Amino acid sequence: MRKVLQHIDRSLYVIENVCVVVILGTMVGLAFLQVVLRNFFSTGILWGDIFLRHLVLWVGFIGASLASRENKHINIDVLSRALPSRWASIVQAVIHVLTIIITYVLMRAAWRMVMFEKEGGSELFSGLPIWIFQLIIPIGFGLIGFRFLLHLIQIGLDLVAPLPPEPDKTEPAS
Repeated sequence: MRKVLQHIDRSLYVIENVCVVVILGTMVGLAFLQVVLRNFFSTGILWGDIFLRHLVLWVGFIGASLASRENKHINIDVLSRALPSRWASIVQAVIHVLTIIITYVLMRAAWRMVMFEKEGGSELFSGLPIWIFQLIIPIGFGLIGFRFLLHLIQIGLDLVAPLPPEPDKTEPAS
């Protein structure tokens, strides 16, 4: 079970990293092109700035998922530092359950917002619907919630069947 979770986590990590690199590369390239066009040719790409703003959303949500993977998200963990490790794990599990519920609620609300935009027919540029770019909002909340679900399952596995401690490699074997 642990190997399956690690494989899912690692695969998602690779996909997210590739997306962030591609999006950031696109953002840097488009921003550079905008500067060159404006300063040397007194023109620019009409939709460039709006497109860049939407790409920032994508990088932000994918980055938030990556931060959740590494437990680098914003949190207050005073209680878990003061408790014994087993109790700290239980507190973390409860926090993860609450986080999953909250991200689910936010994902559903974001999905409704995106569908409202789809029905409204708003366009970002050149007939391209804006809702396509806003899909990252429910997807992002879903990814964050999924990351916390993976953490929750890992905590459950550690509580039920903890891994044996690794042997100390500093002492020679007898």
